[in-house]
Amino acid sequence: METAYNVSLIIKNPSNEDEFLLVKQNPPPKFNDIEYDSFLDSPLWDLPSSPLLSLLDSPSINQISINVPQSCSHEVDLSQFDLNSAIHKVLEQVELDNATIEWKFLKYVQEPEFGPGLPVKTVYIVGALDPKNGKLKDVEFCKWMSIERCISMLTEVKPSSDRIGSLVVVGLLNDSNKSGTWRIPPTLRCQEYPLGVKVIPMESRTAKPFRTTNLVVFLPEGNASGSDDSFVAHGEALIVDPGCKSASYEQLKEIIAALPRKLVVFVTHHHNDHVDGLSVVQKYSPDACLLAHENTIRRIRKDDWTLPYVSVSGSEEISIGGQRLRIISAPGHTDGHMALLHVSTNSLIVGDHCVGQGSALLDGASGGNMKDYFETTYKFIELSPHALIPMHGRTNIWPKHMLCGYLKNRRQRESTILKAIENGAKTLFDIVAYTYADVDRSLWFYASSNVKLHVDHLAQQDKLPSDFSVQKFQATCGLRFLFRWVLEYSSNTIKHHPVRASLLVGTGAVAIGYLAVSFSAKKQRFF
Repeated sequence: METAYNVSLIIKNPSNEDEFLLVKQNPPPKFNDIEYDSFLDSPLWDLPSSPLLSLLDSPSINQISINVPQSCSHEVDLSQFDLNSAIHKVLEQVELDNATIEWKFLKYVQEPEFGPGLPVKTVYIVGALDPKNGKLKDVEFCKWMSIERCISMLTEVKPSSDRIGSLVVVGLLNDSNKSGTWRIPPTLRCQEYPLGVKVIPMESRTAKPFRTTNLVVFLPEGNASGSDDSFVAHGEALIVDPGCKSASYEQLKEIIAALPRKLVVFVTHHHNDHVDGLSVVQKYSPDACLLAHENTIRRIRKDDWTLPYVSVSGSEEISIGGQRLRIISAPGHTDGHMALLHVSTNSLIVGDHCVGQGSALLDGASGGNMKDYFETTYKFIELSPHALIPMHGRTNIWPKHMLCGYLKNRRQRESTILKAIENGAKTLFDIVAYTYADVDRSLWFYASSNVKLHVDHLAQQDKLPSDFSVQKFQATCGLRFLFRWVLEYSSNTIKHHPVRASLLVGTGAVAIGYLAVSFSAKKQRFF
């Protein structure tokens, strides 16, 4: 997989040098289903941009020459890219393809390694239009905007109002924003979007295809006065889900040491990749206070948190530097799962309800529930967030579209599961094999958890055939499913990869033995 490069254009207004051109972004394709297409994200405005292709892939003549400062020359060599075609493509979109603009290099930004793909690298260039080209032809698609206006739209948000995209924030606003005085360890990268919401992916014990958990940091400039009793907690800073693995503890220590002592720690749920760093937080911030659902708190290891905590259930509010954050009850992934809404930016931190790519597994052993998951998804849609921040992967700028995609995917899976049952499938393995026939068999084990919860959901809706016994189905879960899956996975692997056969059989035997002990002790934890 090759690294993706983009170029973003900052086109100055010839009539007002404080203004620059923004373009209305195209939303994702529709679902062609009125149930989902009726939920629309509000218009998103951002800097015009285009992918940068290598000259080997896209040869071009009359190359534009832009001098890159020596401090950045080791990171990006613009002479290797077809800059001319990329710029021309953008100018065509905004109907300025006949304009003559002298371009200058502004900055180069590499996004953090959110995964699962490689980070995107963006070159920002700036240029001013000639006065005769300053009148925009399509005011519905393009408009001039100032930094002050962008900040206002980002920090005084109303649901369903127009939004400002991440290229503006990362390319123009982060450098001028006061919160930029806070620094993270040089070995980490941070993305601030929306404004004031800092997202730092840190290596964790998470499941593939991800390698990191996003640590979210709020550090506003305001006063953390605790005089208002309507808030469940007050603080000068807040972090969400310190779940890095032990190899990253030193980095987490540096982050915590740079934050104010009056720190609030919010945990979305109890899984290891969301709480592994709690012991570091309490060691280096002894005045910190933990906020989490009671079901989450009782599942956190006692040694990981011995400081004060506050049990929350949803609808409570936190004050951080004078800014409000609203706690949202969000069961589904687990029974104690919570989300957090940053009120001023209307950005929603969703824990593991959604992930940056693919779909999230539900933890049935910790109260995960498909009915709750659907209800939480609709609750998120009704909030009309401007940005959706998962704990794994990139921030999503089309929240309603993403949430509707999850609803559609879950319903399609449930429909396929019901069809498998109607066609005679009675066991968990048979239903998984039918539903995920075109999916790598190594993933069937993880998919089985969601399938079981889908069957439970179908039973709650009274949709299962009369001859299907839920009790007998439940008896086919656990070790019986595991045994059949190992046999199927082994035979399939041996057939296609005979060299791995002996190793696989030995590993499978050990795995079955270990999991048998786990199941007998009723401590099934697969996350």
